[in-house]
Amino acid sequence: MNSLLSKINHVLEKLLMLMMLAIVVTVSWQVFSRFILGSPSSYTEELSRYLLIWIGVLGAAYAYKTKAHLGLDLFVEKLPAELKNYALVLIEILVLLFATLVMVYGGLSLMILTLELKQTSAALGLQMGWVYSVIPLSGMLITLFAALNIRTILTNKESI
Repeated sequence: MNSLLSKINHVLEKLLMLMMLAIVVTVSWQVFSRFILGSPSSYTEELSRYLLIWIGVLGAAYAYKTKAHLGLDLFVEKLPAELKNYALVLIEILVLLFATLVMVYGGLSLMILTLELKQTSAALGLQMGWVYSVIPLSGMLITLFAALNIRTILTNKESI
């Protein structure tokens, strides 16, 4: 399981780095073509917008995995030691429920609906369902990470 998890983490890291590089190149080309060539590229604004969406949503899953996400652990830290693990498990269950219901289920519903309606983007001609597919993908990753965090807390392998 750790091997699979490390591969998922590695792919996620590399994908985020590649998308960051792509957004820098895209925006740089937009600036160059607009101000130097005097003829702005028609697709770069839309592509950079969709890259930013993917970076933000997948980045949230990565931040959750690496525990770099915003969290208010002040209250949990003030709890007695015997209640701390219960609070941590409750928090992870709430995250798991949110990711499963809102991101996976809701995101899949949105993605399927927009694919069925054949809604496309203006400049790139992409079906918007593929742009929205990052929501259920990120939700599945967060669900997996939350389940692993719960297992870690319950088996007391390490402090979360």
